[in-house]
Amino acid sequence: MIVAISGLPGSGKSTLAKNLAKALGLKHYSAGGLLRQIAKERGLGLIQLHEAMEHDKAIDEELDRRTAKLAEKEDDFVIDGRVAWHFIPQSVKIFVKVDLKVAAERVFADTQAGKEERGSESENISVEHTVENMKQRIEMNKVRYKKLYGIDYLDEKNYDLVLDTSKCPADETLEKALAFVKQKIKKGKRSNID
Repeated sequence: MIVAISGLPGSGKSTLAKNLAKALGLKHYSAGGLLRQIAKERGLGLIQLHEAMEHDKAIDEELDRRTAKLAEKEDDFVIDGRVAWHFIPQSVKIFVKVDLKVAAERVFADTQAGKEERGSESENISVEHTVENMKQRIEMNKVRYKKLYGIDYLDEKNYDLVLDTSKCPADETLEKALAFVKQKIKKGKRSNID
């Protein structure tokens, strides 16, 4: 059982992935964690690595190789990453969406609280700026993934389950995802639920 969780910034995809892995007793991986490893190996900070990714597709290729290699070495884990589902096609694919204003409020609050995963987002000086930054980041990622892989990671048809966390707390989101994954385990095949 491999579960790949994608989603919008501020949607709670990383929180869901961690909580789902814990609930299922599986390991948790994240594309962000793999990127931090690559940055460390290259002697770069995470911001420097992201800047380099704009011009050096070898970094994306390395991240993709590491993601695919996980699925070759292991059978049971949860991974969060925007395109992890693409490199692990046998995974249960979950997309987490959210209203951008709600997401911006979450990201801005995390940035203000100094949360480590938001350390590279210091340009978020207000909720309004955060909304604009997120729109730009989403569009840049959409264009980049289309160019690199020929996919639209925002197309909900790519996923087995789509969750909207705009008005749904983390525990309810986990409940829905857990019920869906358990249903998959029980049935042993893919099926969509609303």
